[in-house]
Amino acid sequence: QMRFVESGGGLVQPGGSLRLSCATSGFTFSSFPMRWYRQAPGKERELVADINPTGSLTNYPDSVASRFTISRVNANNTLYLQMNSLKPEDTAVYYCNTIPPRYWGQGTQVTVSS
Repeated sequence: QMRFVESGGGLVQPGGSLRLSCATSGFTFSSFPMRWYRQAPGKERELVADINPTGSLTNYPDSVASRFTISRVNANNTLYLQMNSLKPEDTAVYYCNTIPPRYWGQGTQVTVSS
């Protein structure tokens, strides 16, 4: 069955960096476009970054463009999100999923605070 296990979150100061990982299983990872999502307290879930099956095309909203980089290693069935220049407003639980989403993992908490 399709499964996503996010990891790599933590507490960082503003301006710091984190690299999130999403280990996947239960489907042909290399055939699916993927997306990182996040959800902060009191806010709806929002998209963070998209990537096509081969990793040749990516897309980001203006809120994270130039700071975040999505990537994938299809041989390892793993999705990544490199986050730089983090801001307090990036604080949220981060999730990975297919596009469109199918099943939700537990996510990984990112807290940006001094």
